[in-house]
Amino acid sequence: MLRALEIRDMLIIDRLDIAFQPGLNVLTGETGAGKSILLDSLGFVLGWRGRADLVRQGAAQGEVTAVFEIGPDHPAQAVLAEAGMGEAEELILRRVNTLDGRKTAYVNDRRASGEVLRALSDTLVELHGQQDDRGLLNPRGHREMLDAYGALEAERAAVRGAWRAVGAARAAVTATEETLEKVRVEEEFLRHSVKELDKLAPEPGEEATLDTRRRAMQAAERIRGDIARAYELMGTDAGEGALGDALRWLDGVADKAEGMLDEPIAALNRAMIELGEAQSGVERALDSMSFDTGELETTEERLFAIRGLARKHGVAPDDLAGHADALRTRLAALDAGDADLGRQRAELKAAEAAYDAAAKALSEARRKAAKALDKSVMAELAPLKMERAVFATEITEGEAGPDGRDVVQFTVATNPGAPSGPLNRIASGGELSRFLLALKVCLTGPDSGRTMIFDEIDRGVGGATADAVGRRLEQLAAGGQVLVVTHSPQVAARGAHHWRVAKNVKGGVTLSSVVPVAEEGRVDEIARMLAGDTITDAARAAAQALLDG
Repeated sequence: MLRALEIRDMLIIDRLDIAFQPGLNVLTGETGAGKSILLDSLGFVLGWRGRADLVRQGAAQGEVTAVFEIGPDHPAQAVLAEAGMGEAEELILRRVNTLDGRKTAYVNDRRASGEVLRALSDTLVELHGQQDDRGLLNPRGHREMLDAYGALEAERAAVRGAWRAVGAARAAVTATEETLEKVRVEEEFLRHSVKELDKLAPEPGEEATLDTRRRAMQAAERIRGDIARAYELMGTDAGEGALGDALRWLDGVADKAEGMLDEPIAALNRAMIELGEAQSGVERALDSMSFDTGELETTEERLFAIRGLARKHGVAPDDLAGHADALRTRLAALDAGDADLGRQRAELKAAEAAYDAAAKALSEARRKAAKALDKSVMAELAPLKMERAVFATEITEGEAGPDGRDVVQFTVATNPGAPSGPLNRIASGGELSRFLLALKVCLTGPDSGRTMIFDEIDRGVGGATADAVGRRLEQLAAGGQVLVVTHSPQVAARGAHHWRVAKNVKGGVTLSSVVPVAEEGRVDEIARMLAGDTITDAARAAAQALLDG
């Protein structure tokens, strides 16, 4: 609810403070007095795009502050939370405009963008007039209005859930199809590679083991011949035999040498023992270096095969086994892909059928709600002297979406037999105002949470019709807040709170002012609206009758 509006140096307003109240607030005054400036200023602080030259001539900057009272469940709380501003019971919007066009906005004394202001505006204010392009005349909002009127949130939620399920199922089918398509392109390569890798069956660490064995066999091949020749020279036909012969010769003559050969014979015995140990060691070395020449060839062939496959697939030799598993997985996906795709397509078909059923149920509910809305609007048109007009909610089929397939548009025919069409193309100014008011009466719940503003919506009507307009505005204001700019005394008389907008010239400067009209002054103000500048007793009596009525 709009509690206060403070305007400083905007257009022809130098300083203005208005404390709006719950219920029906009416603003009256002569044409050109500045009533539209109030709306321009309010739109400015709410972030609406409008005229650029708002700063009063001679002032450095203009400023507008609007104070709204909001409850804990008000939709504005969600906007504040998203903007990181926290919950508030009072919303103070302030916006400054400098001469060079720079605009600065604040929400509860924190800097805010124009986007945040406009998001808050959508939850705080509804503006309706004969150029109501922000509200009822915009066909893009008609479906939401119809759904709100019919309380179809459950049906809409079912359709949205079904739509999400269709999207998820379709995404799964698309992903599987794309995966299968990519795999099929390389299927021949995959099958050949897997067969080749399975045949070789490389194991992690095998390449290093083969390389070590190969190097050992190559080294043994190079030195084993020399070791074997040395071993032969140590044998009985060479070193061992010569030492043995020498020892036998010496043993045969030792008793005749009077002890001179004892030391040499002992040394030869020790040499025979050392030679035996050397022979055993060399023999063990030869045994360890023994290998089948075919083993070296086999080892080299496998080592080169592993390294070749690693280069071919661009992986390390130790990763070949894991790479083979990955290729087998892709092949398995290909082999199982058709079954998966068939299952996913069946799920998509089921999801589409569920969506069709939910969308059909929503469409039926909308058609039922449309009939009730049409009947309700027609009942409101009769007192507004439009009993010959026809209002109809047109529902046609459009593209499927999260809110169903229905395209909803409010249409009118102003006379029986005349073609129907969109509100803003068929109805004249006065007729359009009454259509909008009738619609608003039917569409507005007991507590919309928004301040409704009607800008001269009663233009072009008078008498009993204007009285009917006033009564409906009063009805809309019950339990909420309505601001109406009006030239109609019948509408003004229905106001719970009354302000008069006047234009004055002081010191050669034209300024606009807004003053509250006290209860005793309302008779004269409404009489002025009835009679003009000269207020007669008859006009006062008529004004009093309107206030009493």
